[in-house]
Amino acid sequence: MKRFLLALGAGLLAIAVATPSFAADLPRPAYKAPFRNPVYVAPFSWTGFYVGINGGYGWGKTNWTFTGIGSTGDFNTKGGLVGGTVGYNLQTGAYVFGIEGDFDASWIKGSNSTFCVAPGCETKNQWFSTARGRVGYAWDRFLPYLTGGAAFGSIKMTPAANPSDTKNAVGWTAGGGVEWAFMGEWSAKLEYLYTDLGKVTCGAASCGVDTDVTFKANIVRAGLNYRF
Repeated sequence: MKRFLLALGAGLLAIAVATPSFAADLPRPAYKAPFRNPVYVAPFSWTGFYVGINGGYGWGKTNWTFTGIGSTGDFNTKGGLVGGTVGYNLQTGAYVFGIEGDFDASWIKGSNSTFCVAPGCETKNQWFSTARGRVGYAWDRFLPYLTGGAAFGSIKMTPAANPSDTKNAVGWTAGGGVEWAFMGEWSAKLEYLYTDLGKVTCGAASCGVDTDVTFKANIVRAGLNYRF
């Protein structure tokens, strides 16, 4: 019995010594990170209404044609303009379709002394407005676009030493630009427009004889919009 107990103790001791070595050879369980649902990020969309401000510079040509007398020929106009913008975009795939309107105070003007007593006859655009369609192709937050539509403006005609005559004109405009969205709802744009307001007539009471006055301009504007 004593020998049996001694043999049993020796066996248990041998097992205790061998166990740590055996456990070290066992493969360790792989660690798995807790499962997390992927965060969905919605693609950027240009769809929605927006309002903004704009400002820029215009330069162009004007012409006075005096009935039965002659013409000044084209002479230069230039000046700044600033105002507000409102519009709506609808994005379908990468294409963006929109409508946009704006109204600017304008200081585009020029004068010429041909057939006019010095300092000459002056043409001044006092306000400028457009109602246009837009179509663009979006690369996420970057939007190049083409635009065109109707243009409106007030033409003030001032012959030297005579009272001025002011008429509202309706014409057309076309151009293009680029717009970039940032900080969520904000976007900035830069655009070019060519504008032709046709002609208006300065009456005989101001110009001596009925006089046709034309107005054409190139306009470059920057803008800042807030989208809803």
